[in-house]
Formats: sequence, structure tokens, C-alpha cells
Amino acid sequence: MATPVARVRWLAAPSGPQWLEQALAHPLELLIDHAHCERKAAGAALQLMFRYPSDEALAEALSPLAREELEHFERVLALLGRRGQALRPLAAPPYGAALAKLVRRQEPERMLDSFLVAGLIEARSHERMALLAAHSPDPELRELYGELLASEARHFGLYWVLCERRWPRPVVSERLEQLAAEEAQLLARLHPQPRMHS
Repeated sequence: MATPVARVRWLAAPSGPQWLEQALAHPLELLIDHAHCERKAAGAALQLMFRYPSDEALAEALSPLAREELEHFERVLALLGRRGQALRPLAAPPYGAALAKLVRRQEPERMLDSFLVAGLIEARSHERMALLAAHSPDPELRELYGELLASEARHFGLYWVLCERRWPRPVVSERLEQLAAEEAQLLARLHPQPRMHS
């Protein structure tokens, strides 16, 4: 299979063809993982709202995002149900935990890194959903991933806006470049189990 191309500006490196081959070979397992990812994305937005309760602008931005992520979660659950599949626990790849370790612990750097890590995860989701929308042999899955693309792009764009409203662009860009390089390195070796972020 030729190397897929779905370039996303946030990302330091595109996904390799091995990930797409693995994902296409295990569509239902990937769909279950996708449901977990949508739930976690909603939780991440809520966690930021609870961490910074006095930041009203942050709550106004992230509350709709959390609702949309839960709507996506419900949509994926419904699709699983139509295919006779139930949501079940899956072993998580090291991706999310490894990115979380990159978040600095002191404020305001912690807030900046939290926004950028959340945005990177959304950007990777967008890139991989674009690949699935283009290459899945399953029409229903192509439709699902294709319809979610605009939301995913809007989500990582929102995290960029949250950063730019609070820090100078050169500060944001430099830190994003550092984190994106680490994110790409985490995905340089394919995880043995099919996951949206493996």
C-alpha cells in the first residue's frame, strides 16, 4: 500500500501506511477504541473546565466541545449496537499517558501544554479519520469518519485559539513544535493492537 497522505499542519509527521493497514484489518475494534476516544476527549475538556473554574471564557469554549464529543460518542455507540457490538474495555496504547507526561507542572506552562496536547490528539484523530474516510471499504464507516472530519478540525483549531488568546504566537508555535515532535516519535513504532492512536 502506498504511503497515505492526509497532511495536518499541527503534526510533525504523517501516519504511516502500516497504521492504515492495521486499522482497515480490524474495523470493529478500531470503532470501539474510537468510542473510548470520544468519551476521553469530552472528559479532557471537562477536566480543564474544573481545573480553571474562574476562567469564564474557557468554560464558554469547552462546554460546547464536551457536548459535541459526547454526541460523537453516542453516535459511535449506536453504530456499534447496529452491528451487534457492545462497548468493552480495551487496553490503552501508551500514547495518551506518554503525552500527559510532557505537560509541565507549573502554571501557566501547564495550561499551555494541556491545550496543545489536547489539540495534538484532536489533530491526529482528524488526520486518521481522513485516511479512514478515504480508504475504508465499508460505506457506513466512510460516511461516519467523513462526517466527523469538520468537527475534529474545529476542535484542534479551538485549542489553538485558546492558546493564542493567552500567549504570544511565537511562544505557542515553539512549544507546539516541541510537543509535535514528541507526539510523532510516540507513533514511530506501530502498537501491536489496532487503536486510533497506536
